[in-house]
Amino acid sequence: MNTPFCQSCGMPLKSKEDCGTSHDGSTSEEYCCYCFQNGAFTSDCTMEEMIEHCAGFVEEFNKENGSSFTREEAVAQMSRFFPTLKRWKKQ
Repeated sequence: MNTPFCQSCGMPLKSKEDCGTSHDGSTSEEYCCYCFQNGAFTSDCTMEEMIEHCAGFVEEFNKENGSSFTREEAVAQMSRFFPTLKRWKKQ
């Protein structure tokens, strides 16, 4: 089974606790708890600002996943990946 991931920041949604919440308090299947709460995005930012924010977690990501991405490699990968996410996809 593929792990779903946040359609704003790309974080894996491994458990219900990782998921954001809708207006009615139900679990959001599409967004994480950091990006989406009570049916709204927690920050009004551009995709580029989100990439910069997420780049701050590269060391933590590397530690958790046994990876060795540099910040630059991570930013390049996110710059390719984020435009495919629902929040950033051009209509």
